Amino acid sequence: MRPILLAAAAALGGCSFAPPYRPPTVATPAAYKEAGAWTPAAPGAIAAGEWWRGYGDETLNLLEARIASANPGLAVALARYDQAQADLVRIGAGRVPSAGIDVDVSRNRQSDNRPLRGQNQPDIYSADTIEVGAGFELDLWGRVRNAVAARRAETEASADDVAGVRLSLQSRLAAAYVTLRGLDQRIALLTATVDAYDKADAMTKRRFAAGIASGLDVSRAGAQRAEAQARLFDARAGRALAEHAIASLVGTPAPDFSVTPSVASLELPPVPAGVPAALLERRPDIAAAERRMAAANAEIGVAKAAFFPAITLGGGVGFQNTGMDGLLSAPNLIWSVGPGAVFNLFDGGRRRGGLALARARWREATARYRAAVLQAFEEVENGLALLHHLDGEALAQDDAVRQATQTEALSMNRYVKGAVDYLDVVTAQTTALRTRLDALDLQTRRLKASIQLNAALGGGWHDAG
Repeated sequence: MRPILLAAAAALGGCSFAPPYRPPTVATPAAYKEAGAWTPAAPGAIAAGEWWRGYGDETLNLLEARIASANPGLAVALARYDQAQADLVRIGAGRVPSAGIDVDVSRNRQSDNRPLRGQNQPDIYSADTIEVGAGFELDLWGRVRNAVAARRAETEASADDVAGVRLSLQSRLAAAYVTLRGLDQRIALLTATVDAYDKADAMTKRRFAAGIASGLDVSRAGAQRAEAQARLFDARAGRALAEHAIASLVGTPAPDFSVTPSVASLELPPVPAGVPAALLERRPDIAAAERRMAAANAEIGVAKAAFFPAITLGGGVGFQNTGMDGLLSAPNLIWSVGPGAVFNLFDGGRRRGGLALARARWREATARYRAAVLQAFEEVENGLALLHHLDGEALAQDDAVRQATQTEALSMNRYVKGAVDYLDVVTAQTTALRTRLDALDLQTRRLKASIQLNAALGGGWHDAG
């Protein structure tokens, strides 16, 4: 009989009520609309690396390196990962026996009216026990194994969360830095423009004093200069805000942080003609969503195992005596060994509710996974579309700047010669300044679109070869 019971227990030890893990199939297109053909996804994608180095700015490189050591948001994500690891250790302890030592030393007085008390029993006595015990849950239904599997998947998801937070912070810092440098160029342009308008304003005042120009010309020139000055103050305010944002991202108080102004343009890294779909698997949010599906699947097995008895095997050995004298001797030896089982006959639907909850969480996890994949395709497509169309817009804008600059010079020459009034000059100056500012803004937008595409691809792209 005993061999049969042992064989049955060994067979049941391999049971698991978790459903076979089958991630949902998400329809994937054969190609992006804004790029060339791409390959089906495959596991083992290449790590993203320091993707921001493609913009060729050493200050940006130094700032990005400070995120890992100083950003409090990343520290929060790392602390959550540490919590997940600790919880995995805690749950995983259920796979091994627990053991402990019980020491009980007491002095007792028993009641004179204790039931069945013998006449020769003392009123006061000592009871001393030293016992080593061990216990182990026979995981016949896979409850412990599935709980460990769920926590392990959650820990892996937490690691992906850390990568996601890091990538988000890196892209936010790069975008803020691009904004800062764009404002540096805007400030330089507006400063030069104010100087040029100062000269034009002085010229109209001299012409007015000589009786050549009207007071209307003087007021138009002054208004033009004042408007450019107002734009300059606005650009300086925007730069200050961008600098403060960078300070927070690198973990430095804003009053103690500054970035030296520079008008050097960042490089716009080229986008490969074909963007492999395998890069989407490097997105931390998709990886985390997949791991949380695995955890939810294992939790179903935990909920199902609750419908079956919890069987434990325990035992202990020690010594017991009415005093410490001679306690550790053979006559005082005690021991016990044997199985135990707990089965809940009625719980008011608690276990059924737990199983329904686990299944609902699985459905939520699968829906979140599908949403993450669809969002990834959308973001990559958006990034490719922006870069593609902004390239054409940049060419047209450069042509507009050239023509507006030429018009501005011609109108001023004609005004000096008396061929036109100052309204034509103001109109040409306004158009030229607007096209130059738009060109700077467009360059900033192109860089930000490139940063967004880097983030959408999980942190840039690399050749597998």
